[in-house]
Amino acid sequence: MTTTNCLFGDTLMTHPHRVYADLRETGPVHRVTTPGGTPVWLVTRYQDVRAALTDPRLSLDKSNAATDDSHQPSMPSELDAHLLNMDPPDHTRLRRLASKAFTPRRIERLRDHIQAHTDALLDNLDGPPVDLMKTFANPLPMAVICELLGIPTDAQSDFRTWTNALTAPEADAAVTSQEAMKQMYHFLATIIETKRTKPSDDFLSAMIEARDAHDRLTEPELIAMAFLTLYAGYDNAVNLIGTTTLALLTHPEQMTAVRNGRIPLHAALEEAMRWNALFPLAARRFALEELTIAGARIPPAPVYGYPSPQRTATGSNSRTRTSSTAHAHPHTSPTATASTTASARPSHDSKVKSP
Repeated sequence: MTTTNCLFGDTLMTHPHRVYADLRETGPVHRVTTPGGTPVWLVTRYQDVRAALTDPRLSLDKSNAATDDSHQPSMPSELDAHLLNMDPPDHTRLRRLASKAFTPRRIERLRDHIQAHTDALLDNLDGPPVDLMKTFANPLPMAVICELLGIPTDAQSDFRTWTNALTAPEADAAVTSQEAMKQMYHFLATIIETKRTKPSDDFLSAMIEARDAHDRLTEPELIAMAFLTLYAGYDNAVNLIGTTTLALLTHPEQMTAVRNGRIPLHAALEEAMRWNALFPLAARRFALEELTIAGARIPPAPVYGYPSPQRTATGSNSRTRTSSTAHAHPHTSPTATASTTASARPSHDSKVKSP
């Protein structure tokens, strides 16, 4: 087992796949020291990551942390009671209740709205050149997620500001993110209280009404679930639109195959998520006891896994370039909610419907 600090520097941000390839070649498990001095362990190879993510000795619950995970912003407890921080049976209970509100039928009803938002944004593009992230990738997911949750249109700019504050690596990120989380919490608590008395046909109202026998979501669970749906749904979709577009632009033969229908759009999206994971690390786990992963002894401490090591021959495929025609082995990237994706136009005089 080797020791490295490469996870917290500029090189990882600018050349992530090169960094992870080097780590996989060096060894399957690495000890990493965070900027706050906390030791964590990074698992880098596909089969080891898959095994670790299903090991019951590795917990998502931060109350099981033996050390202070101080390199990450502290989340208010009111926003922390969500699926990414829970183990069974609490995780199972929350998923069961959420599934009663987050139904395929509810998502299907958004299809026409997603297409309308997509068309309107594409019609207003002014270029070339076009800033895809600013004019399309950012506003589309925010509009769709807010419509799903039942959040008023005039609040979308505030939500985008708060979400960007949680993800943008600015110098004062800790202070800015804390303030953003506080404002987001108060807004969500207020709108949930409003929907208790004036429910509408949206996800938040359905979550309030969701029942399993005599069980219902608590107030902190409702707020945390709304936060996770907004934050993860928005950020995932923004990154997916950007990285998928870049992948197709840099692989013109794949772009042509998607445009002429030889590769279905859903297959291209699946391959894009496999080839360029939306998150650089899987959700951290906490070792409940000393355990061994790939021959390395790990004490009770945070453990991370790189979620998409399929670019090298560590899984059932050994591809280092994208190919939407091949079947990838299962993803290991953690997706908290369904990502919202939209169609792109193959030409100015034709449109394709959202997948």
